[in-house]
Amino acid sequence: MRHPKVKRITGILYPDDDLLRWSIEELTNLWGCPELISSPVPFDKTDYYHDIAPELSRVFVCFPGLVDAGGLADWKHQAISIEARSRQPIRAVNIDPGYVDGARLVLASTKDHAHRIYLRDGIYGEVTLRYRFKKWQSFDYTFPDFASRAYDEFLSQVRKLWLKEVKECEE
Repeated sequence: MRHPKVKRITGILYPDDDLLRWSIEELTNLWGCPELISSPVPFDKTDYYHDIAPELSRVFVCFPGLVDAGGLADWKHQAISIEARSRQPIRAVNIDPGYVDGARLVLASTKDHAHRIYLRDGIYGEVTLRYRFKKWQSFDYTFPDFASRAYDEFLSQVRKLWLKEVKECEE
């Protein structure tokens, strides 16, 4: 049985609008014009990325079409390349690619942990949220900002796009 394709998304942590615009332009050059862009959400549940800036926001971007989930490691390497160009010597943005399908949000990471699965080339995959009983649900390891449900509306919009596109492919 062939696995359905997924909706590629990415989260962008950024300190100012200029860097957000720049990041979206860089991603657009790789993956096409964004289909959806979320409203910004203050990244204030943790200071994990304080090395980037003391105040950050997160925006999610959804890209057009359905793609093979097997590309997740490549997407993360492309994101790392963009981060490296964002500012020297310290990156000015954090870009977390992943995907949404009918049941989950999966994100890529360079960091190993018990709940992550090694994909290849130093990249791990994590099921960050699951969609169950008509809502997004977190796990005990889910990052606090995701567990706060701040992104649920956007992720649900992406999931609806996924459902629509999968149905169109089956017709």
